[in-house]
Amino acid sequence: MAVSSNLLLLSASLLFFMVSPSMQASFRPKALVLPLSKDASTLQYITQIKQRTPLVPVKLTLDVGGDSSWVDCENGYVSSSYKPVPCNSAACNLAYSPSCGSCFGGPKPGCNNNTCNLFPTNNIKHGATIGEVAQDVVSVQSTDEKNPGEVVSVSKFMFTCAWSFLMEGLASGVKGVAGLGRTKISMPSQFSAAFSFPRKFAVCLSSSNGVVFFGDGPYTFLPSNIDISKSLVYTPLILNPAKTVGVASKGEPSSDYYIGVTGITVSEKPVALNKTLLSVNKQGYGGTKISTVVPYTVMETTIYKAVVEAFIKQIPGAPRVPVVAPFGTCFDAKSFGSSRVGPAVPQIDLVLPNRVVWRIFGANSMVQVKNDVLCLGFVDGGLEPTTSIVIGGHQMEDNLVQFDLAASRLGFSSSLLFRQTTCSNFNFTTAA
Repeated sequence: MAVSSNLLLLSASLLFFMVSPSMQASFRPKALVLPLSKDASTLQYITQIKQRTPLVPVKLTLDVGGDSSWVDCENGYVSSSYKPVPCNSAACNLAYSPSCGSCFGGPKPGCNNNTCNLFPTNNIKHGATIGEVAQDVVSVQSTDEKNPGEVVSVSKFMFTCAWSFLMEGLASGVKGVAGLGRTKISMPSQFSAAFSFPRKFAVCLSSSNGVVFFGDGPYTFLPSNIDISKSLVYTPLILNPAKTVGVASKGEPSSDYYIGVTGITVSEKPVALNKTLLSVNKQGYGGTKISTVVPYTVMETTIYKAVVEAFIKQIPGAPRVPVVAPFGTCFDAKSFGSSRVGPAVPQIDLVLPNRVVWRIFGANSMVQVKNDVLCLGFVDGGLEPTTSIVIGGHQMEDNLVQFDLAASRLGFSSSLLFRQTTCSNFNFTTAA
């Protein structure tokens, strides 16, 4: 065990050295903050960083399970501080099973000889390609968890260069993906190592403008300066031993975040499910993961049908109307009243270990597709999906979700609407 501990310490030390903050600022932040917006046409959650020398604003699609960040280097990437990561270097070895490659059309960003290579993945279109690993300057906003603070820089932020074709399906204006997954080179790991703050990050999605925090709370929202970190409920994060998306090496664990859903209830009445589907097997299939690139929660067919049946049973008088894709169950919107947490419909609970529940109210279970049509916001994922339940963006909106990497646990709030605030209410107005 001593050897294993020493290796972990060595890896952490190497990562800290390679992503140390730029010396232009002696200020060391306690946390960082990135704004989020929701693209109306793709339903993707978009953030923006500044990268390169000179700095250029770069829009990225948020992928909470992405193993690393990647950017299109083929189309107009110009930077005097760009540095390809050499093969077999300490930086390269932080990635899981990197390869060594050459490119004979360069030298230029994304195309250099004897460089570290990884496989950037577009988890929206399920595409991947080989790409050069590089380092460059990244600039982000600090925060005291109430207001934005000084802008700080990471001088050697690691990312992967991708080719332009991998951009297919990404929102207009987006230049790549912000990967927040369980790896040593994801955005949260690099930021926490660079600035020596806790290995935590929190995502607060919104149908308009949300926020990502890197570091510990408090996570404070207007109008009443409510600290959401004090009301989080926790459940263990589960490590899937096998990567099931993109290009995977033998023995490579998943970078996605899984939780141990043990059952589902509707109006606190248990739904009959095949419980074996709720566990992750040795091949990495099954279980429940969290995704920001899936717009609505996707369920294996038998789980989906059981939940829909249980939901309809609780509202026998609600008239059904023709379905609107991708949903399979829609209602006359006039059938439901309203509440502080959305349409007054039966609550759906994801049951977790130790009597913890993730409660989904009407604002997160229903989707208004027309003025007079509400659909149950879950999608049939087929009989043999890789993952049995994928919790999508709509179900997380206006719920703050904290990923505690050090303690391997997930913290989540109930709907912020109960507290008369939303994820769009972080104060970005006093930026330096």
